Amino acid sequence: MSAPPTPAKRLIAVRLDENSIGRANPDVEHERAVAIYDLIEQNTFAPCAHDGGPYVLYLTMAEQRLVFDIREHDERPVVAHMLSLNPFRRIVKDYFLICESYYEAIRTATPSQIEAIDMGRRALHNEGSELLMERLRDKVEVDFDTARRLFTLITVLHWKG
Repeated sequence: MSAPPTPAKRLIAVRLDENSIGRANPDVEHERAVAIYDLIEQNTFAPCAHDGGPYVLYLTMAEQRLVFDIREHDERPVVAHMLSLNPFRRIVKDYFLICESYYEAIRTATPSQIEAIDMGRRALHNEGSELLMERLRDKVEVDFDTARRLFTLITVLHWKG
């Protein structure tokens, strides 16, 4: 079990660039807000080789890349990392498909069928979280739960609603 995060090694805000990410319907906007709230509530987040913090994360899309623009709590720039979304495409697509199956199953399936689909959904979510941790390695220190919350936000950013 790892030590609890220090107050500096954490996100205190996540901001989305509406010009590059855009707005969605109210349901998607609600999911985005919940994903950000959950992320801010509990996280471990620190750019490698940086002793500042806490941090504000600006998420922007640029040239089919997700930009992690990381700043100090007082808005001083720390670093910006660009992550290609290509490695996430299959997982996000599969995740959406299994979520659709899950929501359909809730209406018609047995509890054991719903549980089986939900286990698959959680496994894909874990796979996406592990991929995100791998992509952030040597860039940003995150724990698994933070990676899960960030992956949730990435999927919500892709959700067409």
